[in-house]
Amino acid sequence: MANSDETPTGDPVADRTSAGDTAAGEAVAGKAVAGEAAAGTSTTGEAGPGTSDIPAVDPPEHASTDTSLDTYPPGYPHEWAADVLGSDGRAVRIRPIVPEDAPKIARFHTSLSERTRYLRYFGSRDVLSDRELERMTNVDYRDRMAFVAELGAEVIGMAIYERLPDSTFAEVAFTISDHHQGRGLGSIFLEHLAGAAAECGIDHFEAEVLSENRSMIQVFRRAGYEISRSFDGSTLHLEFAIDPTEALTNVRNSREAAAESRSVARVLTPGSVAVIGASDQVGKIGHTVLRNLIGNGFSGPVYPVNSDAQSVQSVRAYASVRDIPDPVDLAVVAVPAASMSEVLDDCLSKGVSTLVVISAGFSDMGSAGVVSERRLVSEARAHGMRVVGPNALGVINTSADVQLNATLAEHVPGAGRVGFFCQSGALGITILAAAARRGLGLSTFVSAGNRADLSGNDLLQYWDTDSATEVVLLYLESFGNARKFSRIARRVARNKPVIVVRRAADDLESGVQGLTASAIRGLFRDSGLIQVDSITDLFDTATFLAYQPLPAGSRLGIVGNSSAVARLGGDSARLQGFTVTRSVDLGASAGPDDFRSAIAEVLALDEVDSVLTVFVPPVATEPGGYAEAIRAAADGMDKPVVSTFLAGEGLPEGLTVTDDSGVASRGSIPSYPYPERAVSALVRARRYAEWLDRPAQEPAEFDDIDRARARELVDSLCHANAGVPAFDLTQGQVRALLECYRIDIVDYRVVADVDQAVMAADEMGYPVAVKAMSERWRTRSDQSGVRLDLEDAAAVRHAFDFLKSTTGSGSLHVQKMATKGVAVTIRVADHPIFGSLISFGLSGLLSDLLADRAFSTLPISPSDAATLLDRPRAAPILAGYAGDTPVDREALIELMARVSCLAEDVPEMRRLALDPGLAAPDGVAVLYASVTLGTTPQFSIDEGPRRLR
Repeated sequence: MANSDETPTGDPVADRTSAGDTAAGEAVAGKAVAGEAAAGTSTTGEAGPGTSDIPAVDPPEHASTDTSLDTYPPGYPHEWAADVLGSDGRAVRIRPIVPEDAPKIARFHTSLSERTRYLRYFGSRDVLSDRELERMTNVDYRDRMAFVAELGAEVIGMAIYERLPDSTFAEVAFTISDHHQGRGLGSIFLEHLAGAAAECGIDHFEAEVLSENRSMIQVFRRAGYEISRSFDGSTLHLEFAIDPTEALTNVRNSREAAAESRSVARVLTPGSVAVIGASDQVGKIGHTVLRNLIGNGFSGPVYPVNSDAQSVQSVRAYASVRDIPDPVDLAVVAVPAASMSEVLDDCLSKGVSTLVVISAGFSDMGSAGVVSERRLVSEARAHGMRVVGPNALGVINTSADVQLNATLAEHVPGAGRVGFFCQSGALGITILAAAARRGLGLSTFVSAGNRADLSGNDLLQYWDTDSATEVVLLYLESFGNARKFSRIARRVARNKPVIVVRRAADDLESGVQGLTASAIRGLFRDSGLIQVDSITDLFDTATFLAYQPLPAGSRLGIVGNSSAVARLGGDSARLQGFTVTRSVDLGASAGPDDFRSAIAEVLALDEVDSVLTVFVPPVATEPGGYAEAIRAAADGMDKPVVSTFLAGEGLPEGLTVTDDSGVASRGSIPSYPYPERAVSALVRARRYAEWLDRPAQEPAEFDDIDRARARELVDSLCHANAGVPAFDLTQGQVRALLECYRIDIVDYRVVADVDQAVMAADEMGYPVAVKAMSERWRTRSDQSGVRLDLEDAAAVRHAFDFLKSTTGSGSLHVQKMATKGVAVTIRVADHPIFGSLISFGLSGLLSDLLADRAFSTLPISPSDAATLLDRPRAAPILAGYAGDTPVDREALIELMARVSCLAEDVPEMRRLALDPGLAAPDGVAVLYASVTLGTTPQFSIDEGPRRLR
């Protein structure tokens, strides 16, 4: 029988992190069609949490996961190969089958238990015939498609679909090795089969299963499919549509999060660690890592690996990882890059779960290193391993149960509630030392170096459910899968603050017109992320959020004994949008009791949301009593208190509240050297609180959108331009695509001579406009490329002759005149952090020069669109500035919502511009539109079957 839902995975890390969310066994079921074992069979049963892809990596070529064959069958879909994560967090390779897999499939079949084979074939089949093997391994990758899952050189699972004759239905089946059931591979097979089938014009799957194999039904139910069933004796017949649905997407994302979280848990909670390249020589990387592991009191065994020593740092050493007699969960590699191949072979043979590669000399050294790095990651994943690095500083877990310091950093913070991810190793050492000086405790820390495998997205998934982490810090130098990052970060930010250091100057190189540093900060804020510009700001904000409650409003009270310092804080608060509602100057002679009573009184006021207290004594004074008074006044209050206490930085001893373990806890009052920094931390926290208070809204849905027609059009255009990175659509193609989303362009004709111009005007009806088609003339502020309000044929003739001679254009536009209104622009463009962005502003050179545009990530809800309308500085014009009639806001909101739907449905869209649109009191008229399609950039891919991006 299939394993029960309560059956553990047998892996201590997975069992510890999954909290009972384990999979039922994937005992397959089905019947052979026409005597062929691989054709038209049913599917497996599995009720587990599913699998997940390994998230975005740079460069994308790491996704190369094909076999090492010299040649492939005709039509072999290399792009369908992927590395994935099982529900236990271990990597698995999945790829399309090839004829050369026949011996592997034969061994795989023989290895299956009798029960598994019975459920797969509705009977016992000890050996597959040559004919059956040939049919299973020879597919056309369209009407018949098969995937295999591999671990190392062995097949551990197989999945297949076969299209029914003259139909868009296909029968589906998959089989999982007994030893790998419960890892969610059935779910990932189903996703990849559905993705491949959809590309080949199949829209429904059906399967037959023995009624006793009840766990199989859960695979489809928990995947979000709506299943129709019929019962025939001992067999169930299932049918379901494979079109993506919101339920399917939610399940996919949930499984992805669980698997990636467990994968990180393997890194941060190892039972044993090997240091490869361990050394007795001070100054060597292997010496520092081993000393830190031992000195920090790691809870498990540590194994030095050094082929030239019997012991290292008084600990028995081993010549290679293979020689270690006990299991090794984590290997820290500190050998030259040239020795990596041998080390990897040893780790693969030993079954090491994770590599932390401290060694440099990979992609950080140029193109030759890139190849080595790709090979390292590919081989590691093929054998179920994850890689941190290369060129990493290492990993830290301060939990009392783990005490892991597998880094090069000698000065590390103590235990705390903050999780930290960064890329740069050298910068990581500085960051850790700075956090230690401030007294800011960390829960976990990962420096991923080149980020060839494990990424910030993985860590976000882990910290989202990690009860030991309350605040997340990210120092990001580059992004892999930006759209996935945005999706995950928004979800995590609903549960705990996410603070991001990102250099705005780098972001401005994205080429998105009008995207200023201020606009980028707004995009981070709209995503719920707290963006800061420096490490100082990062720690200022983290120290506040880790220990103080969020401010409920922007009304500030100030209590202190220095009017000058208090004034600086008040001025900074006002400049950042706060209001100082109460300021108490206690004077230089104030004692501790004065501070206690004044702070308590101000905190009790309804018109105060937070308090800044300043203690700067004019003469040498024992500060302990003052610290105790400030802390006592704030104790038990739900309003935040920050301080400038003796110009200290971090958590002064007297202002720190500790738990039973001596770790700083909630209620500790952070101190800042200057009041401006304290206020800035308050302001960032308030903006985050405002985002939390905003109700989450779903994007608008429209019943009149023809998505099928749009997809057919886009697919045909991309096929016709195969191999072209990006291409512009003709005006006719633009109009056809927009019409699918009920976005109409005001009627126009393209004409080549004056007679055609007059004929077009007669057909459409007067008045009309004659316009130059090139953007150079179309966007001129003096409107010298357009003639408007032409009432008759003579006016059209005159306008045509004038514009043709002036612009030198061979063709012109004749367009029906639209109702007068305010010219606006709506655009969509790619950004390397946020994925696709939508922008809104008034049309024209002045708005472009002043960068007066508002931006939002996609998709947007109607309330998001309404907010977008009000953000440009010129927005009052839309509301009826200087006595004009206000424009139709609802029409503009609907237009942006339809553009959002288009951008989400067509990931191939690299750029869209509706420019200009005329916003009038009774609607919006789009006069011109342009669209560019092209290859979806790596940072924007976040749909389809979970896979390596």
